[in-house]
Amino acid sequence: MIYAVVFAAALAISLLLTPLARRAAVWLGAVDMPHDRKVHEHPTPTLGGMAIFLAVILALLVAKVLVSFSDTLARPLGMVDALSSAQLLGIILASTFIAVLGALDDMRHLSPWMKLAGQVMGALIMVSFGVEITTIALPRGNVIDLTASPVLSIFLTVAWMVAFTNIINLIDGLDGLAAGISFITVAAFFFYGTRVGADPNTLQAMVISAAVGGACLGFLRYNFNPASIFMGDSGAQFLGFVLGAVSIQGILKRTAVATMFTPIIILAVPIADTGLAILRRARKGKPFHHADKEHIHHRLLYIGHSQRQAVLVIYLWTALLTGIALSLEFVGSKTVVLALLGAGVAAFLATTMPRIVMGSRELEEEEEEEELEEEEEAGREHGDSF
Repeated sequence: MIYAVVFAAALAISLLLTPLARRAAVWLGAVDMPHDRKVHEHPTPTLGGMAIFLAVILALLVAKVLVSFSDTLARPLGMVDALSSAQLLGIILASTFIAVLGALDDMRHLSPWMKLAGQVMGALIMVSFGVEITTIALPRGNVIDLTASPVLSIFLTVAWMVAFTNIINLIDGLDGLAAGISFITVAAFFFYGTRVGADPNTLQAMVISAAVGGACLGFLRYNFNPASIFMGDSGAQFLGFVLGAVSIQGILKRTAVATMFTPIIILAVPIADTGLAILRRARKGKPFHHADKEHIHHRLLYIGHSQRQAVLVIYLWTALLTGIALSLEFVGSKTVVLALLGAGVAAFLATTMPRIVMGSRELEEEEEEEELEEEEEAGREHGDSF
């Protein structure tokens, strides 16, 4: 019952606040203008992430009030402690810092290094409240206890949080893409929690997942193509950061071997896209933050998909990978898991690799045409100078 209330509250608040965020963005001048490296063709207000952020925080406040003052509300045993813990406070404070950092970037365009420093600071705020990776599960039942190595624990936690924050930020290139992927991910995290028990960390992760899911679904009402508002860095960084925190609290604090890989498999599409972007830019001698139009969603557009179709295809891939990740955790038969994993990987490769190769070829042809046009224009200007 408590999860349904939180989800509904976040959904309603997001539906209510997103139009207000759109007006505020226009008033503050936080409008994303069309650019040759962007897909949208019209000026679009950003700062929609602040509506998502406020919806999540207010929904958690609703949960806190109901659990504290209502004896009739059905709630899992331990929910009072989960919503009163210092760790939840740490997640809220740190994610607030990240959302504000993202909003400043939407309005003032912070440097990449300043954003990275802010993300590290946000992760350290969270760690100071006890939210950190404390164990690493290895094959054959071996577990590395990081409580004796606090520096390593902090380093891994910060790296994990920064990675999650940026994979959602980098995948946010088409209308509704980041919000939809985040919704699928928190739905998986919530389902995961229903299967592993009711310890305070898991309950905490589940109630946050319910709030984020409702906020994302409400925001998609305005953000799905054609979008009337973008979430901007305020939303993409906030969602990535919260997903990282939920994965630590709800999954990584267990000692099963598959736990470390579950969130990685679920988010394999944005993780792969981010990794390929870093390698691609390094190969070209460009900084990691250099924007381009070679992401997976761009390649789907190059081969003829509409924005909506490209987004739905990536939703499908994410849902497929989510099913594989959860099956690895909860299906007892190794034969079934391996068969499902093999079928999933085969289907994923069959539907992506030919399309990505075709998209790459079209992109190269497009870049060659652009370079030729630039050379011709430079030649004309040179001729005019005489």
